[in-house]
Amino acid sequence: MKEITILSGKGGTGKTSITAALASLAEKAVLCDNDVDAADLHLILKPVIQEEHIFEGAWVAQIDQKSCTLCGICIDHCRFNAIHRNDGSFQINPFQCEGCRLCERTCPAGAIHSKRSDKNSWYISDTRFGTFVHARMAAGEENSGKLVSLVRSEAKKIAQKNNLDFVISDGPPGIGCSAISSITGSDFVLLVIEPSKSGLHDAKRVSELVESFKIPMAAIINKYDLNAEITAETETFLEEQKIPLLAKIPFDKKFVEAMIEGKTIVEFSNESDPATLIKSVWEQLVKLLAEISG
Repeated sequence: MKEITILSGKGGTGKTSITAALASLAEKAVLCDNDVDAADLHLILKPVIQEEHIFEGAWVAQIDQKSCTLCGICIDHCRFNAIHRNDGSFQINPFQCEGCRLCERTCPAGAIHSKRSDKNSWYISDTRFGTFVHARMAAGEENSGKLVSLVRSEAKKIAQKNNLDFVISDGPPGIGCSAISSITGSDFVLLVIEPSKSGLHDAKRVSELVESFKIPMAAIINKYDLNAEITAETETFLEEQKIPLLAKIPFDKKFVEAMIEGKTIVEFSNESDPATLIKSVWEQLVKLLAEISG
């Protein structure tokens, strides 16, 4: 079983559309959405949820007003200014609380207790392309990196249990914690780049991150015909870094039409140039993974 993670340096490159199209071509694969902070792969896959599980997030402190003596020691010790006086009582702002639990340990009355947030969920679902593992984080929640690790772990378990060949993961944009959690332990990274200044700049940062983990990668340039100059710069960069360029996919309104229909570009317009190129990308990915495996 091999895990392919699709990444981009920034949002809006078309990464999820490419991921969904590859998922429609793969056989014996588990699909995974690692972009837990802003998941959207489900919009195309239309999953039917089979299992729902709570993911416990960061610790959040709470004050038992009946036990609180208003001594103010918790306020003195809170480095995050999360505890406030309000109408003769102390209140903890959950958006400022960092879950360090120092207030809980210093309260002489034992009036402060912490609990883990239960506002986040992860799911195992059925789709027309196979099993799909995905998640949802509530606004302002933390530990997205841990949730990504959990989602990936469950996807791998399903793939191994059912003797499937691939885990195809839609990663988050950027180089933050969730991106690092998506990359660690992956077998291959496909980098989706758009031909813009920010697109190329951020793709360089992602490629450096992937390289630091010694994970093989390849790239595609999506909407390449929107900016010929930056497309040429991107090709030069990939050549210098010895990152294989698997395809240059043109801008095509059929992508938008396909999304409106809730379909991948391969389903919506199988003979179009983008669909043909994505088929070629999948064939090249399978070949590259076979070569890596020896």
